Amino acid sequence: MSLSLEQRLANVEGELAIRRLIFDYSAFLDKADWDSYCELFAEDGEWENDEGHFKGKAAIHQMLLDTVGPGSKLDLRGFHFNINERIQVDGDRATAISRYMFVMRGPDDRPRTSLAGMYHDEFKRVGDTWKIARRLAVEIIPTHAEWVAMNAK
Repeated sequence: MSLSLEQRLANVEGELAIRRLIFDYSAFLDKADWDSYCELFAEDGEWENDEGHFKGKAAIHQMLLDTVGPGSKLDLRGFHFNINERIQVDGDRATAISRYMFVMRGPDDRPRTSLAGMYHDEFKRVGDTWKIARRLAVEIIPTHAEWVAMNAK
């Protein structure tokens, strides 16, 4: 069964909105705008990596403060890139796989690639807005444990 023109247009609009959401995720993270970052998630949204699983905006906000906020164990001042997004929209739900790279200031004040990995995402439409339902961050180069050890303050 083929999709109607309206359904196809809704899927394209959804994909464009999700691309913007993926961009905003990194932009808010890089400028430490935790409130805007958390607003990208659904009320029951989830964020997960090798270090933990956090459900709900309050838990995600606290994770940010504990992990990358003032006085936290990691220094994450840097710049995030998202590339090679593969987004599949199906009505009011969507999935995506994307790659990310994190660049930090090196000891010589030159940029250095710090971390590369993949995001496995689930999204849902809430009213007229797309939200992150679940984001799994998989650190690949280096592994999560190696990266934490390299970047601890």
